[in-house]
Amino acid sequence: MSRADSPPHRAVVIGGGLAGITAALRLADGGAEVTLVESRPRLGGLAFSFRRGDLTVDNGQHVYLRCCTAYRWFLERIGGTHLAPVQDRLDVPVVDPRRPAGSRLGRLRRADLPVPLHLAASLATYPHLSLKERAGAARAALALGRLDPADPALDGIDFATWLGRHGQSPRAIEALWDLVGVATLNATAPHTSMGLAAMVFKTGLLSDPGAADIGWARVPLGELHDTLARKALALSGVRVESGVRVRGVEGDPAGGWSVRTDTEPLAADTVVLATAQREAHELLPEGALDDPDRLLDIGTAPILNIHVRYDRTVLRSPFFAALGSPVQWVFDRTDASGLTDGQYLALSQSDAGDEIDAPVAELRARYLPELERLLPLARGAVVRDFFVTRERTATFAPAPGVGRLRPGAPTRARGLYLAGAWTATGWPATMEGAVRSGFTAADAALRALGRPQEHPLKEAA
Repeated sequence: MSRADSPPHRAVVIGGGLAGITAALRLADGGAEVTLVESRPRLGGLAFSFRRGDLTVDNGQHVYLRCCTAYRWFLERIGGTHLAPVQDRLDVPVVDPRRPAGSRLGRLRRADLPVPLHLAASLATYPHLSLKERAGAARAALALGRLDPADPALDGIDFATWLGRHGQSPRAIEALWDLVGVATLNATAPHTSMGLAAMVFKTGLLSDPGAADIGWARVPLGELHDTLARKALALSGVRVESGVRVRGVEGDPAGGWSVRTDTEPLAADTVVLATAQREAHELLPEGALDDPDRLLDIGTAPILNIHVRYDRTVLRSPFFAALGSPVQWVFDRTDASGLTDGQYLALSQSDAGDEIDAPVAELRARYLPELERLLPLARGAVVRDFFVTRERTATFAPAPGVGRLRPGAPTRARGLYLAGAWTATGWPATMEGAVRSGFTAADAALRALGRPQEHPLKEAA
């Protein structure tokens, strides 16, 4: 029987986040008959939008970098590249209200020069570090560039220990290394695997002059990760079952799989578990991993998002980062939300374990005065709305030793694969890591079927 005459290969992808959407698209591109099952009524996982009155609100601010080639492929694949452009050149305003008025604002920006000279001028004039600290940071960056992030030894030590060995002061860690690291890794240096830190800084700052240029959605995330993703899936022939919960995955007598759902059993030759690690642990058939309980040892880390609507414009730049304040990063989401009167700011608070369950009134009392301290124009503005979104398990915790816990895509069970940012992508828990995991799972499945696909991004393989 020819391949054209053979029955279609049936694949079920469980989970409709970025990992699951990517896996489904890749499997469909390889000729599989794909069903994507998502328990929520929407796609997009933890990068989604919702309505609040006349606002369309993202649950949290999500950004990516120019070096995030897999997520950029994803945007192109769903037809959303123009809706989430990358800034022309890295430029991050950094405000420290503890400093004298004339030196409160610094900028981390790149020049059009080769690595590492692209950041030299910015670092040389960065007011939040002393001359000695700037020189020390440059030496540490060069040392980072010589590391291999895949070295297992680096996974066993924390980033703060390495920074201390390379002469980084507490102020340098706060004003530079944690400024970037907390936002990308969702942990401070003492709680971050050196392997993951090396990967972030080496790839983002030392691989290419434009690698760290920042991109973000100029529309609600739901327009990208749900609306456009559904359209791309439909055009690829993927059947999407949202609002349907999977109850179990079991082998069938014919050597395939039966996926039990709330509505109907789904027969499959290939199954991709693209869920969070704890959900994957619950669904894994016996014997699929040598030690499935290792998945439960992968910790989680929260992100708190604070949303403030003012009656007037109080911020005149797209975003900024803060030092010496509980505030970390602030983004102007006015246009993206559909607001036409006043300004809507979103504060992204990573590594938020101490505040994730704080009452809204307590957070309001803490953060509104901080915004007035950072933004003089906010001092006379009326707050029309203040609300909070909480992601208690936003990312996996990038703690030292996490690398040995993260499984690869193939399992011991034939035809069963894992996907998710928590799998062994080499990346932290980002949109980029999620998309890469979907690539890896689908491509492994297609290779096993003798249907290898040309990888559109060799560097993302």
